[in-house]
Amino acid sequence: MSTQAVEIQVLGRILKVNCPTGQEDALREAAKDFDQRLQDLSERTKINNAEQLLMFTGLNICNELHQQRHEQQGNDSNLSNRINALAESLDKALQNQPKR
Repeated sequence: MSTQAVEIQVLGRILKVNCPTGQEDALREAAKDFDQRLQDLSERTKINNAEQLLMFTGLNICNELHQQRHEQQGNDSNLSNRINALAESLDKALQNQPKR
């Protein structure tokens, strides 16, 4: 798989990052979102130390990801239960059909 060097900006610093070809726009959007989160946290907390901003923002993102995975597991479980209930309903309906 080939890669492409992409320039992104985080905390006012320009960084060159290798990225799989075709994923450049996604990387730029992710970097823009990350930088915005860093700025938002800095404004809310008055933290100016880059290392602390990076650490807390990373932890916040990991927490959001963990919550979304937990919610998705719940959704998957609910969907599985509904599919099973529907399958049971169909089985019962087919069993009650007169034979030809």
